[in-house]
Amino acid sequence: MKVDNYKNLLEELNIDIKFDHELKKKTWFNIGGKSKIFYKANSLKDLVEFLKIIDNNEKIFILGAGSNTLITDNFFDGIVIKLGKNFNNISLHSENIIIAGGAVLDKTLSEFAMENSIGGLEFLYCIPGSVGGGIRMNAGCFEKEFKDVLLSIQVITKSGDVMTIPSEKINFEYRGNDLSDDLIFLSATFKGFKDDKKIIRAKMEEMKKKKENAQPSRIKTSGSTFKNPVGKSNKKVWELIKQSVSLDKNFGDAYISEKHCNFFVNKGNATFEDMNNLINYVTKKVFDKTGIKIEKEIKILK
Repeated sequence: MKVDNYKNLLEELNIDIKFDHELKKKTWFNIGGKSKIFYKANSLKDLVEFLKIIDNNEKIFILGAGSNTLITDNFFDGIVIKLGKNFNNISLHSENIIIAGGAVLDKTLSEFAMENSIGGLEFLYCIPGSVGGGIRMNAGCFEKEFKDVLLSIQVITKSGDVMTIPSEKINFEYRGNDLSDDLIFLSATFKGFKDDKKIIRAKMEEMKKKKENAQPSRIKTSGSTFKNPVGKSNKKVWELIKQSVSLDKNFGDAYISEKHCNFFVNKGNATFEDMNNLINYVTKKVFDKTGIKIEKEIKILK
């Protein structure tokens, strides 16, 4: 359907929608062009109505916190949806169970758990993303993953149908699962255990310090670029990159981080092509040197 036809239908809904919208500043890389439609869903009711109008006739990309995402500089002939305020709620269900909206930051969820003396979610403090994105990729660090603390998720299909899925019905794997790409994650229920607030805070601070010592921060990067190769090597992906690639290699303003070589950095005005070329270059060099085909962890919209 043409944009003009959507405008007539969607503007009647009185929702937060923009056409021909710039995406560059919505990602940590600070790279990206425009999308045909950008929709910030502020309530489930609005989201359902929106999806019913679109009727699964358009490409849809769900944008979370903007970490772990590389967006094309070309025009995206589709819809980018971002979950808004009503999906940013967090509440205590019982003494050690938390319900968090899909737009809640992982760091915020961890802090909420700490304030309520719930342990087990400390690792989330160091994951740069939102609950929805964390579920999609089974995010993790410090030997724990989303699957370890997840009880259930509430989702909506791109046709507008809402359902709840218990975590035991999901087949999780390292940085992934078997959930359909057709699903938008509305909220999730997490379980921890009662613990002393001071002990929880100390664990969080220790993890934060380890992360800051090992990984770049406060720059235009997007987290880990590649997954560790499961069952193919006893080496971490950064070790494979280090032994295969000249770490001063760059394409335009797209560089390999000097602090951690699995983190790529936009040092100025890197384009999508620059960053994508660097990703492809490192992938090829690692394969040529080690015979291992490393897989991207970041999501690419093109």
